[in-house]
Amino acid sequence: MKQSFNRVFFFAALLVATTTSWATPRPVPLSELFPGAGQTKSVVVINKVLERYHYRKVNLDDEFAQQVFEKYLEALDPSRAFFQAHDIERFETGSRRLAEQLRSGDLAIAFDVFRVYRMRVDERVAHALQLLKGQFDFNRTLFYEVDPKHKKWLNSEAELNELWRKRVMNDFLTLRLASKPDAEIRERLQKRYDGLARRIHQFKGDDIFQTFINAYTQTLEPHTSFMSPDTSVNFDISMKLSLEGIGAVLRGDNEYTVVQSTVAGGPARESGQIHSGDQIVGVGQGLDGAMEDVVGWRLEDVVDKIRGPKGSVVRLQLLSKAPGTSNRTREITLVRNEIKLEDQAAKSFVVDQLANAPDTKIGVIEIPAFYRDFEGENAGNQNFRSTTRDVRQLIMELRAQGVSGIVIDLRGNGGGSLAEATSLTGLFIDTGPVVQVKDAFGKIEVEADTDPGAAYTGPLAVVVDRDSASASEIFAAAIQDHGRGLIIGEPTFGKGTVQTLIDLNRYVPGEHGDLGRLRLTMAEFFRINGGSTQLHGVTPDIEFPSASNLNEHGERSLDHALPWTQIKPADYHASKLTNLDQLRRQSAARIAQDSGFKMLTERSKMLHDIDTETEVSLRESQRRAENQQREQAFKTDRERYLRVRGITPVDENAEQIDEDALEVERKAIARIEIEEAARIVIDSILLERGAPAPQQAVMR
Repeated sequence: MKQSFNRVFFFAALLVATTTSWATPRPVPLSELFPGAGQTKSVVVINKVLERYHYRKVNLDDEFAQQVFEKYLEALDPSRAFFQAHDIERFETGSRRLAEQLRSGDLAIAFDVFRVYRMRVDERVAHALQLLKGQFDFNRTLFYEVDPKHKKWLNSEAELNELWRKRVMNDFLTLRLASKPDAEIRERLQKRYDGLARRIHQFKGDDIFQTFINAYTQTLEPHTSFMSPDTSVNFDISMKLSLEGIGAVLRGDNEYTVVQSTVAGGPARESGQIHSGDQIVGVGQGLDGAMEDVVGWRLEDVVDKIRGPKGSVVRLQLLSKAPGTSNRTREITLVRNEIKLEDQAAKSFVVDQLANAPDTKIGVIEIPAFYRDFEGENAGNQNFRSTTRDVRQLIMELRAQGVSGIVIDLRGNGGGSLAEATSLTGLFIDTGPVVQVKDAFGKIEVEADTDPGAAYTGPLAVVVDRDSASASEIFAAAIQDHGRGLIIGEPTFGKGTVQTLIDLNRYVPGEHGDLGRLRLTMAEFFRINGGSTQLHGVTPDIEFPSASNLNEHGERSLDHALPWTQIKPADYHASKLTNLDQLRRQSAARIAQDSGFKMLTERSKMLHDIDTETEVSLRESQRRAENQQREQAFKTDRERYLRVRGITPVDENAEQIDEDALEVERKAIARIEIEEAARIVIDSILLERGAPAPQQAVMR
């Protein structure tokens, strides 16, 4: 998967509304792009806070300072398309004393680099606009390198000109493959390149400062970041229980804004049309507002365009990496809405009529987040909502329906309240430790369930995937360490660190200006067996085939992530799971014949192949053939699975789409893994009873 500095800046806000009035930014003269006294003061304070409170001890030496500088260059020019090698050589001369400069708050080199960067952007944009006036030959065998990790700084203007010729050709061809006419393509790309230069000219000193300081903090550890006053406002809005917006978490990936995840109950997820990995290439306001090309925009600027008040309309133009449609660029319309706590609440359903035990019912509880209505709790509301309270009620309802086992679905659950992860574990164990927390000073605290008794003691499985993170990993690890249930699916995200917000003004008494805040990593989670959930995540007892393409996903893909480590185990007594090898064999035999899993595995492989491409062809016929081959393979597997299930596939390229039928399709696909998890639970029940495993294989 292509990695860049911008990729690790996950925009945590959920694209929510704000009452802030956004004035049109003005071009900033170069004469204003020099560090100020307040920024010098901020750096000194940040140094002290990091040194004292960060979980990873700071060693601000020359080697570390050089990594900071390289990270800063990567933040400005991730594709190495603007600076030349002689620029880098000059910068490196000026950065030789960077460690000393950082200690004293001297930011001259950061601003010097940016002033040169702005001039180089102007030069490249002028060249790109000139190229747009000419013609392109898409019948030649020519390739464009898309992976910045494999690029070197170019030595001459001639080499940069050739790079930009291929870049403009690739931009042009991408839009042509999306069925855009050439005249519209030229107009759109002209606006894109003009917009790039315009936005760079609107960078203020505070923007440069934030970019550089984040290069500093992210060299230390990827979840530590500086938040300017404006960014702090966005973060505060995102943490409210009731949100307005589209309900999506975005990240920057080179010049694209990419959907990291969608929020349960939000318009994005409810639409069923926005998926993880989709690139947002255009944003339009209202039903007929002009569609603005946002490729190359800063993440914050794209967010400003997408968010808005409840009831207003926003249109997004998406470029999907996923195969399966003939036109991977599509436009969707969303109505911004309030995302309430109950929209993210746990839900349940029953799975039955499974081949290995048609008369057995298995209950499924979907938990999209670990939520707790702290506001209602603090107000004295005795019936405040929480994950644990809701799941307890769902367990009672499932038991009343006669289920023989329960599956907890944590796929896509990015975490939430630690208290809820602890109390939820308590529903399935009698008493005992759940997670250990080690802070920056080496102090270890154990979070434990102290309430005797369990709400459910029967057969249990927990399904996780690559996006199950933080509190999800704590719960899954605790269930696994206690031997309370089976963990099934993919290795989890691997985020085992704890962050807190620190107001920098606290460390400068009498300071009247807002110095911003640090989102600081100050502790690490450890399993009760002593191992951390950091980096490795939770490895399932039974893995699904899609787990083979996860080497560069989640925490494992982030630069400077904290390593896996371990401490002394907590005091606990674990049950021993039996028959694991037999359960794995039986599941693997079913999956090998399951058309649904074949579809999921092929899709995972296709997406992995796309993500790991280092270059793309600029021959139009070859690009079309590659796209069509992938799309046809995916479509064939998908239709085969749906027809076996008795579902008529929906033509998603038709002018009129039956949304109800499309939802039936999506639900069937979403339950492929859950139904296999239910079959595994049934296998475990039968093996415990000593019943023979079914001899016949059922084709699906």
